[in-house]
Amino acid sequence: MHISEGVLSGPVLLAGAALTVTGTAIGLKKIDYDRIMTVAILSAAFFVASLVHVPIGVSNAHLILNGLLGVILGWAAFPSILVGLVLQAVLFQYGGLTVLGVNCFNMAAPAVLCHFVFRPLLSRGTGSRFAAAFACGFCAMLFSALLTAGSLALSGDAFIGAAQALLAAHLPIMVVEGVITGFAYTFLARVKPETVAVSSN
Repeated sequence: MHISEGVLSGPVLLAGAALTVTGTAIGLKKIDYDRIMTVAILSAAFFVASLVHVPIGVSNAHLILNGLLGVILGWAAFPSILVGLVLQAVLFQYGGLTVLGVNCFNMAAPAVLCHFVFRPLLSRGTGSRFAAAFACGFCAMLFSALLTAGSLALSGDAFIGAAQALLAAHLPIMVVEGVITGFAYTFLARVKPETVAVSSN
């Protein structure tokens, strides 16, 4: 769901950069340093999952797993996703450095939001846990698609069609994200519960 270089307007780029700096600062402050390895592993999972791109105009469709990062990491999803995006921009020219702030905010903010919305359900039975994790994955992708489409639409009427196409293309991916997040979270909760322990962040 990376937006390409040279597409967004100046105000959108500046707003995205400011919001990402703020979110990353909060995330770094709230990281439990005993869980740095978990943050690193999930950042790597995000990096790999979002390498397979299907082009859609000025953007593209792919798995991002931001719901999984959000449900486990909370605010730490911001620095985790930022690291993955920087590596993708530098190594593979996905997205770009000028749009880094917008791309990061569009993926990390929904992850953090879904963490707090669905967190109360995660300590319940296996069925409720799967449903909450599925909803977290689905909604995180949905909100990311809406934010990305909004970023495009705010940059000019010429991008409204691309924004609509992006939303439509991501509908089936939202379901896949939800299923993967549900199974991954419930598996980790069963075999390594300390990895998904809900923290106070």
